[in-house]
Amino acid sequence: MKKTICAAFCACMMLIQAAALPAMGPLNAKSAALYDSSGQMLYELNAEEALQPASVTKIMTLLLAMEALDRGEVKLTDMVTGSAYASSMGGTQIWLKEGEQLSFDEMLKAIAVGSANDCAVAVAEHLAGTEAAFVERMNARAQELGCTSTTFINANGLDADGEKTFTSARDLALISAELLKHPKILDYTTIWMDTIRNGEFSLANTNKMLKSYEGMIGLKTGYISQAGFCISAAAERNGMTLIATVMAAPTKEARTADVSALLNYGFANFAPYAPDLSDQLKPVPVRLGRSLSVDPIAEDVGGIVLAKEDMAGLTTEVKLLDAVDAPVEKGQQLGSVTVKSGDEALMTIPLTAAETVEALTFGDIYREFLRVLLMKEHN
Repeated sequence: MKKTICAAFCACMMLIQAAALPAMGPLNAKSAALYDSSGQMLYELNAEEALQPASVTKIMTLLLAMEALDRGEVKLTDMVTGSAYASSMGGTQIWLKEGEQLSFDEMLKAIAVGSANDCAVAVAEHLAGTEAAFVERMNARAQELGCTSTTFINANGLDADGEKTFTSARDLALISAELLKHPKILDYTTIWMDTIRNGEFSLANTNKMLKSYEGMIGLKTGYISQAGFCISAAAERNGMTLIATVMAAPTKEARTADVSALLNYGFANFAPYAPDLSDQLKPVPVRLGRSLSVDPIAEDVGGIVLAKEDMAGLTTEVKLLDAVDAPVEKGQQLGSVTVKSGDEALMTIPLTAAETVEALTFGDIYREFLRVLLMKEHN
């Protein structure tokens, strides 16, 4: 059943993307993408080209850390010990010493706010034993998310002269969308300035757009000379969260300009949409069930957005089964809602059973027969 719903949702996304998009102005970066937080593509420029992401790599490190937290494999109060290897990282760091311990919470703060390469490796080692084992998890998770241009070689994006990390603007958007499913991450990515080590070490967010762009909530910047200026930026306005990824921008200013252009384009031309089905969904009769009917509900497919120009004159077409045989499983598909603009289908949302309805047993049927028979004799 989940596979059926997933397939219907994917078809829905394809229909939305097929709609004509407004024109987008020129960008400075080599590659860029604009997605909404559900993973729906709104705009792409060379978005599948494999490029070096620099420290934007850390969004995958943070995603795996958030998922480990949610599974209860680690707590924010757990102490993480810096290894000799972690403390040897160059680039942006907090100068972690071998044997030094910081809480998992402070490690995440140092990664998300200060882009600390040493802390990224320390967290990787804490979660997987070695950075190499953690990188295997990173690549496996990327494949699960549908990333097609991604190969991670480390936890921080600090590439040496040998192997290089590669990903794409599209893949970064997909990883970022998954990261945003963990609201706790915003406790870190929205920090402007903070401290660790009992106030002895100051952190300043590398994403300066937190102060310059309305609604900015993160996520991660990156730069090394081979990669250029990169970013995965998320912003929220009017109930809609958008993700702009930029890779290989020539300067920091060009990166900022491209992110602003992408997000402005998104907020100007798209808006969240959910059809009003309050008066359109009727109970579906259940044959030989312990309940006579089951209520259909619209499957939650996430924050769907549509081009504003497509919203005028939208209609909804509801299709429900005439009846369904018991037993009925909660989540079982009962029909669908198709949103149309004229004759063009924009999206299809599955309608599923709100609750389980068990089938009548022989004993249930016999008791009902006796009840009806007694009522007739009494009358």
